[in-house]
Amino acid sequence: MTVERWIRVLAGTFILLSLALGVEGSPLFVSKWALAFTAFVGVNLFQFGLSNACPLGWMLRKLGVPDGPATCAR
Repeated sequence: MTVERWIRVLAGTFILLSLALGVEGSPLFVSKWALAFTAFVGVNLFQFGLSNACPLGWMLRKLGVPDGPATCAR
């Protein structure tokens, strides 16, 4: 998988996990403060859309994940 796909997979996973931990009806509920992580991921995705700079992309490249044809800025 490429950097771009890993970013999408990890962002989606983190959002679903934080929703499961932060929504009161969930069997995994811990605290409403878990929803703050959802906001953090959303802000990072918004910032990535505006600036094309992605800290997760930089970390994945350092770990050796290959770039695809369309990836976030280096």
